[in-house]
Amino acid sequence: MKKNELPKFHETFNPILDVLNDGKIIHVRELQNKVLEKYYSHLSPELLDQKTKSGDILIYNRIAWGKSYLKKGGYIMFPERGMVQITEKGKSQKKELKLSEIEGNSNFLEFYTEEKGISKNTEIKNSTPQDLIDTGFTEIETQVKNDLLDKLKTIDPYYFEKVILILLKKMGYGDFIETSKSGDGGIDGIINEDKLGLDKIYIQAKRYGENKVREKEIRNFIGAMSGDTSKGVFVTTSTFDAGAVKKAHDAHHTIILLDGSKLVDLMHQYNVGIQIKATYEVKELDEDFFEGQ
Repeated sequence: MKKNELPKFHETFNPILDVLNDGKIIHVRELQNKVLEKYYSHLSPELLDQKTKSGDILIYNRIAWGKSYLKKGGYIMFPERGMVQITEKGKSQKKELKLSEIEGNSNFLEFYTEEKGISKNTEIKNSTPQDLIDTGFTEIETQVKNDLLDKLKTIDPYYFEKVILILLKKMGYGDFIETSKSGDGGIDGIINEDKLGLDKIYIQAKRYGENKVREKEIRNFIGAMSGDTSKGVFVTTSTFDAGAVKKAHDAHHTIILLDGSKLVDLMHQYNVGIQIKATYEVKELDEDFFEGQ
């Protein structure tokens, strides 16, 4: 395991066996906490706070899958509900336990199958089903965002401005006003943060292909902001060059820059320009259901 990444599920085999080596029966949550404290507490908070797509803490998810494999391999057992204990087979395991050893010596069902030309490669073998779900989900999300950005670069520039205003409205920034298409002084829209329009945010939207937004355009935007507001959002489908970023940062106004990547992240988050194609349910055992039996 590298120092800057979480362990794969099979890399938790030996830590789990070590924590259980005294033969005591402990609760699965206690097992997870002890493994984390003894072996992975040195990892950064950012790593330890990572979650699966379903919201579970990823490090606990990996330990849970390691526990599941060890159980199916006969190295640990569940003497009662929610409790775990090492077996004699587990105690006799002195060297580093490999995934291939567990798979080769147990009769549990294969989690992965070879079909339609998909090979059971190392990356798949080293991943839990949850890892594979998250990876697939991320790949789909990335493709949707790429498609969304490509679409934004080809739509009518005036409609692009409206898309930005719709997004900000969904984000909770109040009612918006589209400015006229001529003589707007470089302002494409105005967001009223309050009902009376006392607090305004000026919007500039540039639908570019590959050209970067430069310092001059930020300067013109600031100049177009009248004295009744000090807040502005400059949005583009491309990126900002260093001069533009510095100009926005040094301005007396509060200027937020949204490049193409940040823009599609927000549109994806707030479901603007996309739709939900399918919803899948992942189910697990409900331990609370069996409480008090």
